[in-house]
Amino acid sequence: MTLKGKWRIVETPGYDMAGPGSYVEFGEEGGTFALDCLTGSIYGPGDGEAVDFEWDGNDEMDEASGDGGAELQPHGTLQGQICLRAGDEIPFIARR
Repeated sequence: MTLKGKWRIVETPGYDMAGPGSYVEFGEEGGTFALDCLTGSIYGPGDGEAVDFEWDGNDEMDEASGDGGAELQPHGTLQGQICLRAGDEIPFIARR
């Protein structure tokens, strides 16, 4: 199984950021995500069942960047985190 494709973020444990438009998407060359007012472009392919990535984007209209990772779980969900440089580490749970 692969991470490629669009995943709907359904939960952000410890944070209230998983709104109706929250998603993470992985492709051959990278991807994108939107999580409340945090959005970004992901660098690195989404092949396999786990990925570590770097990203650049915006947090409430201010430039932001960081890293993150995600891993497929045996029950079919995707669990990961999006980390802001020198800031929060936001965990997420996503479904196709």
